[in-house]
This record gives sequence, structure tokens and C-alpha cells, in this order.
Amino acid sequence: MPEGHVIHRLARELNRDFSEAPLHVSSPQGRFRTEAELLDAHPLAAAEAWGKHLFIDFDTDRPEHIVHIHLGLIGKLQINPLAEPVGEVRFRMATDELAADLRGPQWCRLITDGERDAAIDKLGGDPLREDSDPDATWMRLRRASRSIGALLMDQKLFAGVGNIYRAETLFRQGISPFTSAKMLDRGEFDAIWSDLSELMRDGVDVGRIDTVRPEHTPEAMGREPRKDDHGGEVYVYRRTGQPCYVCGTPISETVMEGRNLFWCEACQPSP
Repeated sequence: MPEGHVIHRLARELNRDFSEAPLHVSSPQGRFRTEAELLDAHPLAAAEAWGKHLFIDFDTDRPEHIVHIHLGLIGKLQINPLAEPVGEVRFRMATDELAADLRGPQWCRLITDGERDAAIDKLGGDPLREDSDPDATWMRLRRASRSIGALLMDQKLFAGVGNIYRAETLFRQGISPFTSAKMLDRGEFDAIWSDLSELMRDGVDVGRIDTVRPEHTPEAMGREPRKDDHGGEVYVYRRTGQPCYVCGTPISETVMEGRNLFWCEACQPSP
């Protein structure tokens, strides 16, 4: 599932490429045809991301004027030069030069302002948003009984954080994923939040997840670049059994609440 940086990057690209004129809106697949007809020939007001949710606001006089998209596990929203749609395109918005095509989303809905607010109210703080309140996340974290490794994947607490950012941030901070959230102090929480914000902003800018510090890049260490479908240079994610770049200990893997978890037992000692 795409992590939050992907959605924020998409929102930035949509605002850059599709906000100057009324758009051609359609549903080549047909499942969003009625809603698309209501939006056709209207301009884009703004696209914004909150966690893994994308909201595309159209400038219409209708109460339902926001396309709410969640990509889920297989969904993709791709911007390409205008051409005939290929595959099952649920939702398309196009200029005379470009088309943004949505395929395979978990959902694509036409909603109102109130419904958008209700959806956002269910989400936790987004480290990529300046209007997120880390104090509120901290207070909720202090009342939780689960481990920090589990809670970092809880979208009601950390909107947009996924499995890669979970594993990498905890490694970079030297915190065991099995540490109870109640055992963290405020300094440790602030370091986690700050690191997430930094790493995810970099992900928005470059379009991939890189988490290794300068001294651990392939060039600095004289090693081969990482080869993985997910791309990017990381410390522990999907490196099971390989030596830690910091201490040489083989990276460990287990399952936590249904998701694969990666960590270094030496750099992230159990509490």
C-alpha cells in the first residue's frame, strides 16, 4: 500500500498540472460515470492529502464536489501525456495535454465538505502536514496499551505512516518496536515525529523512500545499491538476515498484528 508521501506527492502534482482551466472528467471504465458527469467541465479548486487519503476539490455549485480517493493495496493514480485510456480507468481528469488516470482504488467517492471533515476526524496526525498537532498524538499515545511498533501503523494515530517508515524510523532512533508506548518519554516521541516528518518530506521530493544517513550510502560504504521492488536505501526493511549497516548483526523479521516487522536486535534492544 502506498505510504503517505506518495499521496502528498500526487496532490502536489495535481495542483501543479490541472488547476488552470476546466477539466475533462470521465470514467472510461464506467463505474464512476454518473459522478464524473457532474464534475465534467469544472475546474480543480485544490487537491490535498491527509495521510493515505486524497481529496480532489472541484469548483462547482454542488454540495457533492470532492473526489475522495484511497488507493488501497493495488490502486494507482498516474499522470501521463494525453492518450486513449488503457486498462480499467475508474476516474480520469484531463487537460488538452495531460491525463490523470485512476486504476484499482480501494475507493473513489464523490463527497461533501462535511463528509471530508468526518473522514479526516477519524485520522491521526499527519507528519507531513503543518496543521497536524503532535501534542494531540502524544496524549493519545500515552493512553494506549500497545507497542510503539503496532501504534505507528495505526492510522488513527499516525496518518500516512506505513510499514517502511515504521521500521526505518524506529531503527534510526534506536527504539525497539516491542517497547510499550507508555514507556516512551516525550523526547523519544518528539524524535520519532521529527524523523518521520523529515523522511517523508524527502520522499515527497524525490518520489522514493531513502532512510540511510550519508555515512551508510552505497558510495560511502563501498557496497552495491539495494535491489528491491520498493527501491530506496533502507536500514532494515526487507533486509532479513543481511548484516546491519551499523553493527553487523543480521536483521530480524517477525509478524506484528498481521504485518511483517523488521528490526536490528542489537541497535534496537528489547525494553
